[in-house]
Amino acid sequence: MVTTTAVSADVKKCPMIIGGKHQISQGKTTIQTNPATGEPTSLIPQCTPEEISAAVEAAYKAFPSWSATPVLQRARILFRYRQLVEAHAEELIALVTEENGKTREEAKGSYQRGIECIEFACGAPSLMMGESVERVGADVDTVSVREPIGVCVGITPFNFPLMVPLWMFPLAIACGNTFVLKPSPGVPRSSVRVAELLYEAGLPAGVMNVVHGGKEAVDALLNDPRVRAVSFVGSSPVAKYIYKTAAANGKRVQALGGAKNHSIVMPDCDMKPTVDSIMSSSFGCAGERCVATSVVVAVGDVADRLVAELKNAADNLKIGPGDQPACTMGPVITPEARDRIVGYIKIGEEEGAKLVRDGRQDTVCKSDGYFLGTTIFDNVKPNMRIAREEIFGPVLSVIRARDLDEALAVVNGSEHGNASSIYTRSGSAARQFAASVQTGMVGVNLGVPAPVAIFPFSGWKGSFFGDAHALGKDGVRFYTETKVITSRW
Repeated sequence: MVTTTAVSADVKKCPMIIGGKHQISQGKTTIQTNPATGEPTSLIPQCTPEEISAAVEAAYKAFPSWSATPVLQRARILFRYRQLVEAHAEELIALVTEENGKTREEAKGSYQRGIECIEFACGAPSLMMGESVERVGADVDTVSVREPIGVCVGITPFNFPLMVPLWMFPLAIACGNTFVLKPSPGVPRSSVRVAELLYEAGLPAGVMNVVHGGKEAVDALLNDPRVRAVSFVGSSPVAKYIYKTAAANGKRVQALGGAKNHSIVMPDCDMKPTVDSIMSSSFGCAGERCVATSVVVAVGDVADRLVAELKNAADNLKIGPGDQPACTMGPVITPEARDRIVGYIKIGEEEGAKLVRDGRQDTVCKSDGYFLGTTIFDNVKPNMRIAREEIFGPVLSVIRARDLDEALAVVNGSEHGNASSIYTRSGSAARQFAASVQTGMVGVNLGVPAPVAIFPFSGWKGSFFGDAHALGKDGVRFYTETKVITSRW
């Protein structure tokens, strides 16, 4: 993203959606570019405080009637919404590839995960059911019911333009809340498009709103007394800020932060599927996802062979524009992101790690897009920065451990606790790992242990700030209040 100067007249300004209508912001703009080509694609506004307030007001005014709408009617709108999103699948997948740089297959996968979130939200009539007990006392009955909480806000990242917004607003709306979405300024058009489709499905005006901007827009939402709940996905420092600021203003918060995910590879692993899985996890989406394997902990004598196999696989990875079918990894999001990742490669060299493969040397890095090849370090020590800090790019570190206990100590020594995996044929080792590892999402012989929408996305430690996680029953609890009614007749 760069500040607007001269730009082609056919590059249009991305609209807001306030009260069910498109509006053009009067705020300053930046230029969104295609990460694969560097070409301008849209003008992204920084909404004014008045525009942010208007979006919240639209949601606030829509809440009484929407929350009183029978939950079955709300679910029917979401059923129609799912059909519309499916009918526009090709358009949405192409838009994600253009905005974010994902390969078509990656964009398709994230789209499908988004569909699952809508399907989960369609179950709101059952998910919102309360509990009851008759005769808790003499002629006394007690029931508990779930009620919507009010205006909810979603603040979403650049790495999943379609999927992460769909983690939030379908469930919030199904539970009877109204919503203001502020997507990443790097990839806002996907959010606008799915909001448009929601209104096509019959959503009443004001229930869903979309605004744009950076920290000023976020702060306006966090400090608005009409906002009752905030859901965020992004880096850990920003997640902590969101949590502290929103909570200090009396809001409910779920703030999903960064990660430093580890995969332990045992000597008895099945090598080929293990390498394939690690490659997909570490370098899929150019490493720009919070469930990516960033560190491999190789146990015992598996290390030498594993590193050689990983390098060979990385050498044969096809990097290029995501809309080209042969490509298996696209660009990173911006030139600034690429420079930051390159900076970490230099740090790894300075720290004394062995550079097995240098992605900076790949030919594709000389193109106009924001490309960076796959990089692998060996003999990394747990205290090195490349082993501790979230790089969020196609860089993989290999740490060597004597046994499973030492490997677990490496994983559990991280300040993050998002996801982890083990590759083994031993049920005993897998059981010990699952019981002892300090992460919220655990994989056995798979590298991306992100659960389907019926389960919560449950990061731990510095990867999450809040109480109720996104999705699953946690998500229902987050977007509802429990009311307990005790009656004597």
